Amino acid sequence: MTDVAQTDGISEYPMLRSSACPFAPPPEALRLGRAAPLSRVRIWDGSTPWLITGHAEYKTLMADPRVSVNDHLDGFPHWNEGMKSIVTSRPPSVFTSDGEKHSHYRRMLTKPFTVKRVNGLREVIQRVTDEHIDRILAGPKPADLVAGLALPVPTLMISEMLGVPYDDHEFFQESATASVDRFATKEQADERRSTLARYLVDLIKQKLDEPAEDALSDIAERVRSGEITMGEAAQLGTGLLIAGHETSANMISLGVLALLDNPEQWALLRDTDDPKVIAGAVEELMRYLSIIQNGQRRVAVGEIEVAGQTIRAGEGIIFDLAPANWDEKAWDEPDKLDLRRPASKHVGFGFGPHQCVGQQLARAELQIVFGTLARRIPTLKLAIPFEEVEFKHDRLAYGVYVLPVTW
Repeated sequence: MTDVAQTDGISEYPMLRSSACPFAPPPEALRLGRAAPLSRVRIWDGSTPWLITGHAEYKTLMADPRVSVNDHLDGFPHWNEGMKSIVTSRPPSVFTSDGEKHSHYRRMLTKPFTVKRVNGLREVIQRVTDEHIDRILAGPKPADLVAGLALPVPTLMISEMLGVPYDDHEFFQESATASVDRFATKEQADERRSTLARYLVDLIKQKLDEPAEDALSDIAERVRSGEITMGEAAQLGTGLLIAGHETSANMISLGVLALLDNPEQWALLRDTDDPKVIAGAVEELMRYLSIIQNGQRRVAVGEIEVAGQTIRAGEGIIFDLAPANWDEKAWDEPDKLDLRRPASKHVGFGFGPHQCVGQQLARAELQIVFGTLARRIPTLKLAIPFEEVEFKHDRLAYGVYVLPVTW
C-alpha cells in the first residue's frame, strides 16, 4: 500500500501512517481531506469507491438509510481478497445487516453492554487492572505494557461477559489477530474464519447444555428457540470476541505511548482524580488516535447528494475515522493531543445505527486503566527510543506490538 497518487490522480487505499508522525492519520488521507470531504480512491481490486474524510459528511452519510453495510451487494468495497472470498460462506450478522434485520440482531447483544450492566462491572475492571499493575511492579524492568496490561485486561473482561474460558485466550487472541489482517489472502481468510467459527459453535453447544449468566448463553437460547441458526450465533460471537479485546488492547497501548510522548498531558492525567477529567481524556484519546485504519465499508443503495458530489446506487463508500477526527472544520488544532478538549463528538466508535455496541464497556476499561496506571506508576516512561517502537501497519486496528516501559 502506498500514499502515492496514480497517474489518473486517484490515490491507493488503504494508506499507511508516516513514521515521522505515527499518531497522525496517513498524510495522503489528510491531504485529500483538506481538498474535499469526499474523494475517489483505488482499492485492491481496481475499483474506485468514495473515501469519506470530512467529519460532518461522515455523520450525515453514516445516518443515511441509503448507505448499506450489506457486503453481499454489488459494489461493496471489500477490505481485501480474503474478505470478499468468504462473503457467501459467512452467515449474516449484526455487522452485515441493515434496517429491521440489523435491529433484530443488535437487540440480542444490548443486554451485556448497557450502561447499567457495564457500571456494575467497574469494580471487576478495577480489580483486574490493579492485579496486573501489581504484577508489573513486582516483575523485572523493563516491562512490556502490551503483554502485562493492555491485552489481558480487555481479554479477561470480554471473556467474562461472553462466557469464553480465559484458558483459551491465547488461541482466540491468535485467531482474532490473524482475522483482522488488512491484506489477508483468500486462503488465509478461509482458514481463520473456519477455525474461529468451529470454536464458537462448540462453545455455544456447551451453553445449550449448561447455560450461564453470559452473552453466549443468551445467544444460545436464541438458537434453541429457532430465532437464529447456529451459524448466525457463531458469527455474532466471533464478531464480539474479536472487537471486544483487539480494539481496546490497541487503544490502551497506543494511548499510553501518546501520553508518554506528551508529558504535559500525562501530568494532567497523573495529577487528577476527577472522573470527569479522566472520562474527557479518554474521548480525546479516541479522537486523536482513531485506531481503526481500514475504514468502515459501505455501499450506496440509492442516489445521494453530499458536499456537491453525487454518490450513485451501487458505488462503494469507505468511511475513514482518522481524517474525520482530524478535520480542521470540526476541531481547532486537531494535530494536538489536548485532554481538556471537549471531544465527545468524535467518531472513534462510529456513528448512526451501526455504532459500536460495546462502546460503554470500552470507555469503562479505558477510563479505569489510564487513570489507575497514571496514579499507581506516575514515573512511567518508555524504556526504548521512540523511533524503535514497532507499529501495527498490517492490522485492522492500529497499535504497537510491544511497549517496553520502566519507572
